[in-house]
Amino acid sequence: MGRLYVVATPIGNLEDITLRALRLLQEVRLIAAEDTRHTRMLLDRYGIETPVVRYDDHSHVRQLPVVLRALEQGDVALVSDAGTPGISDPGAELVRAAVRAGHTVSPVPGPSAPVAAIAAAGMPAETFVFLGYLPRRASDRKRVLAEVADETRTMVAFEVPHRLRASLSDLENALGPERAVALAREVSKVHEEFIHGTLGEVRRGFEKAAPRGEFTLVIAGQRAGPWPEDEVRAEVDRRRRRGQAPAEAAREVARASGWPRQKVYRMALEST
Repeated sequence: MGRLYVVATPIGNLEDITLRALRLLQEVRLIAAEDTRHTRMLLDRYGIETPVVRYDDHSHVRQLPVVLRALEQGDVALVSDAGTPGISDPGAELVRAAVRAGHTVSPVPGPSAPVAAIAAAGMPAETFVFLGYLPRRASDRKRVLAEVADETRTMVAFEVPHRLRASLSDLENALGPERAVALAREVSKVHEEFIHGTLGEVRRGFEKAAPRGEFTLVIAGQRAGPWPEDEVRAEVDRRRRRGQAPAEAAREVARASGWPRQKVYRMALEST
């Protein structure tokens, strides 16, 4: 009976792979890959000649028996397009099938886009909620976002460039323009970029610049209770330095912080 290794592979830079992962990819009898062309680039880089079969959303029904037969004869590695298999890809089904067939499944830890993004977002990460890819249909997306509007934990989601603007708009409507967000673009790749701000600020930033690349969104959770006074003053000062009028800054900060508008307005006047 073979063992199924769930192997994390680079999400960008091909050097982001562990020595153990390279050894196992060399030793297994078969590699089941979400994207064989993408995986072949990694294998060619390190001189690995292990046979590869495609295992994705379109082929997994046909290829599942093939992989299970290979497991009867020896070890198999499962890899995704990038990152850790089983997260927003069909790998979880293969893992379940292998377990049912009596095989041992071993994870080989490594790169993960949600973990990489949240590590650089600067938001609370003691616990967080992973939303996966936001729904394609606007009605489904709005429903999901309405369900998490009061979530107090940090949230992480994937989004493709051609839907990013619509998703940011829906996020702003559901969570409010003042909710903090960090966008991780092309993590570990040549054009890696992190964009920090509020949902309103980030959405406006893409009104003229077309989104490019794959995005991971890290979204702050809903605060439980009013902000501390020093945070309210700091946010008011930041907005006033940016050129916001006292009344506008007070209205938006009061709504986000849970403070009375008149008190925030006095702070805004003092910050001038």
